[in-house]
Amino acid sequence: MPGKSLLCIILAFATLIPAAVGAPSKSAPVRTVKPLAPTVAQEEAGVHIREFLLDRHYRKVSPNDSLSVEIFNRYIDILDGRRSYFIAGEVDSLRQLYGNRLDDEFLAGKADAGFAIYNFFVRRAGEKVLFMKNTANTVKFNFTVPDTLDLDRKTDPWPGDRKQLTDLWTKELKYQWLDLKSSGKRERSIRAELVKNLTGRHNLLNRQKPEDAFHAYMTAVTTSFDPHTSYFSHDEFENFQIGLSRSLEGIGARLQSENDYIVVNEVIPGGPAFKSRILKKGDKIIGVGQGKTSEIIDITGWRINDAVGLIRGKKGSIVRLKVLPSSQAGRGAAKIIQLVRDKINLEEEAASKEVIRINGRKIGIIAIPSFYLDFTAQKNKEGNFNSTSRDVLRILGELNAEGVDGIVLDLRDNGGGSLEEAVNVTGLFIPQGPVVQISSASGRTVVLGDKDVRVLYGGPLAVLVNRYSASASEIVAAAIQDYGRGVIIGERTFGKGTVQSLVNLPDPSVSTSGGSGLGEIKLTMAKFYRISGGSTQHKGVEPDIFMPSMIDTATIGEDTYTSSLPWTTISPSMYQITGEITPETVEFLRQKERDRSSGNLQYQDYLRDLATLDRIRKKKGIVLQDAAFKSEAEEIKKIEKKWGTDREAPKSSLNDVLLTESASVVVDLEERAR
Repeated sequence: MPGKSLLCIILAFATLIPAAVGAPSKSAPVRTVKPLAPTVAQEEAGVHIREFLLDRHYRKVSPNDSLSVEIFNRYIDILDGRRSYFIAGEVDSLRQLYGNRLDDEFLAGKADAGFAIYNFFVRRAGEKVLFMKNTANTVKFNFTVPDTLDLDRKTDPWPGDRKQLTDLWTKELKYQWLDLKSSGKRERSIRAELVKNLTGRHNLLNRQKPEDAFHAYMTAVTTSFDPHTSYFSHDEFENFQIGLSRSLEGIGARLQSENDYIVVNEVIPGGPAFKSRILKKGDKIIGVGQGKTSEIIDITGWRINDAVGLIRGKKGSIVRLKVLPSSQAGRGAAKIIQLVRDKINLEEEAASKEVIRINGRKIGIIAIPSFYLDFTAQKNKEGNFNSTSRDVLRILGELNAEGVDGIVLDLRDNGGGSLEEAVNVTGLFIPQGPVVQISSASGRTVVLGDKDVRVLYGGPLAVLVNRYSASASEIVAAAIQDYGRGVIIGERTFGKGTVQSLVNLPDPSVSTSGGSGLGEIKLTMAKFYRISGGSTQHKGVEPDIFMPSMIDTATIGEDTYTSSLPWTTISPSMYQITGEITPETVEFLRQKERDRSSGNLQYQDYLRDLATLDRIRKKKGIVLQDAAFKSEAEEIKKIEKKWGTDREAPKSSLNDVLLTESASVVVDLEERAR
């Protein structure tokens, strides 16, 4: 397309478009903020990002109008995923102006259009915050009126006019008020807290930097290729590296920004959150307080770096977090949780074992929270370095000595880790042979496998998985299934079957003047494939015997990302099926499980509670009334506490119904093998 007049259109847009679609409310005057513009370094970074995406990304994308529309739609969803800042006419005007132009800017390494849209977003966000602040100062809510607020508005249309928009803002404020009210606060303190929080958000909007706009826009660009490709500025990369090195003195969780929230992306095994079972993937952190009694600061809308800086602190110090649990799907009051900051402890991350008795049989349980490896110690050839396969080898020796009748390998909530360790752990249960195939963007395929002919354990085996089992966990489960070595139990796994590499964006100023660098890009460059030829990407690993967890599988998994790479196949590897698990064996085990579980009162009770939980989660809206609000929250709390998934409930295998059912399946397998 011709780009001659594009710059003029961009510079004028932030002024023209609001006048065309509706003036701001008189009750919410907005202070003029200087428009943000890309820096020279960001423009240079944009050129390198374009080169890496087009030349080295696994997905080959043509930079045409289709890509432009993809970036635009993704960018609008990033800025206004809850459909609560823009009205329909504004989105249409933005689309008309930029919908087919972003590919040209992408090719030129420019971000001017992205900045213009972001400037307009900041203005609209400022109007919303001021409206809600002014309303909070005077409003008298009636919580007997059955107002309903849609919590998930991703597929809703944008409000048609300003009246619909301000009505939505009022309902959101009522929801926030009800949340505080349900936690026991009174009207005066609720009003003061809301006004203070909204004032802080407005001040934050007035302090926006070019980095904020560039990060948001580059997120739209990179995730248009796939959800795991991302750009890190210099500061963001430092935070990312701290998480990778496990040297963080904080809560032991990797965080990400999602809409206005700081969201838990990963709970790191061995960290404070992991040990206390407080945080879960998908939880939203909306406030942070220091020590046991200090005020909790609202961090809604904060930059990820600023939020991380507040959460980190001195080892041994206390941090309090205000959290919206993912399990409650937005229903019920936020929870205040307390953690003691500490470094990641690899000992806490280690594989562990226990032995349980089922019908007179001894079944060994090996729980692996992640596939860990002390790379530095291994490189330095230290004798006793931390390694998953070493720990599992030792545990197998102990279980063999105890004479167990079968083993359950528990990979639930295991998000992956070292590929080398996943291959080595698989090798403990199979003769030598391939374990996983890796296909690069160039089409080259590499096969990784076990070269040790020894089988350290050859008895009845089950692998227990859930939707949080991802990446390296899926490689292990898939290989065990393909070899017919063990039975897979649980629910379909996450489906993360792609490989990322960190690439430094070249910056000449770093070597000449000590500059801070242009950042890094985490780039998807390969895919994992099973030895049978199918990828683990998108579909994950389907269990042989289905046992549902209490994870909200409608919101978790690779298939929930709109830009995830598809499931594909390549040629299978050459391998010899061990044959312990045949189709006939699987059908036998399924029938035995159906017969047993139908008469198992505890398991049937579990399934009924799970159905109740799913029914609550599937409700699109929430009723803004005291009784209804509290009722659903209490129901969820009761179910989670009953089945050991509550954050305050003691952890025990005795109430882990899925573990005991899985162990029973292993007993069935052992009896059939006799």
